[in-house]
Amino acid sequence: MLTLGVDLASADERTAMARVEWSGGVSTVRDLRLGVSDGELLEAIRAVDKAGVDCPLGWPSAFVEYVAGPRKPVAADAAWRRTLAYRVTDQVVRAETGINPLSVSADRIAYVAFRGANLLAHLGIDDRSGNDVVVEVYPAASLRRWGLTHRGYKVSGHDALLDELLAAAPWLDLGPYGELCRTSHDAFDAVIAALAARAAALGKYVAPAPAQQEAARVEGWIALPLGDLNDLR
Repeated sequence: MLTLGVDLASADERTAMARVEWSGGVSTVRDLRLGVSDGELLEAIRAVDKAGVDCPLGWPSAFVEYVAGPRKPVAADAAWRRTLAYRVTDQVVRAETGINPLSVSADRIAYVAFRGANLLAHLGIDDRSGNDVVVEVYPAASLRRWGLTHRGYKVSGHDALLDELLAAAPWLDLGPYGELCRTSHDAFDAVIAALAARAAALGKYVAPAPAQQEAARVEGWIALPLGDLNDLR
């Protein structure tokens, strides 16, 4: 199996991509690069079994309906504003991990989501729940689910976190990309996204409940891994 991890940014310069091969109980990073263009991403996604993209794949349905209008007066309390700011999957992530995802409708992450939406359009993907080749992932939440350090590493440095990951997953072979993983948290997150994509491909993730299926299809669904890292082998 081949999985792809994408740490998507609004510009190519901050976008990282990791391709991981899974065979014989070993996962090997076969490609890891920075400064990835849309064309490179599309080619890579089409060549793998599952691609985990760190980017909101949709917007809250309530937000879309409200801005599309016609708008009616409502009791604009905090609960109502939350329905415009956060998707169903964001609420699930918060409940499962204690981590608050950025709001795709009220934060700068929307710039990244514009790019992600365009990639899905080029791929002809309408179902954003992860049933297709592309699944939405969240590296920090994945690290949390695997019992690894998940807060502050983008600011304080992730060198120790990489050692922590390799100790927990000795079957992960970074090949010639170990130094890049240490020096770039974007590259590191791309590798984590590829691991999360593996969990999704194996069905080892928190799937939407029946009542959440439609929201997942339209808004996107973050695949939170189930079990520990060794379950990915």
